[in-house]
Amino acid sequence: MERTTVRLPEELLTRAKRKAATEGRTLTSLIAEGLRLVIADKRQRSREKHNDPPVSEARGGLMPGVEWDDLPALDEAEDLEHLERIERSE
Repeated sequence: MERTTVRLPEELLTRAKRKAATEGRTLTSLIAEGLRLVIADKRQRSREKHNDPPVSEARGGLMPGVEWDDLPALDEAEDLEHLERIERSE
């Protein structure tokens, strides 16, 4: 086990101490569990990412003009979708 210093907002620390006491456990065990959950959740989300072709929201199928067996068209459609997302976020 290793020691470290963590700076937390006072309100968060107070609430964490209260929760640990209510559950009859240490603050260290509460923080460790929280970190494990965050790390596990991030791993889970990275596994869930898919590289599916664009889907038409109107009909629920592939977008018009995109065929499963035409990989260059799928790549181009994905690139165009990515550019649109970038432009919307700017």
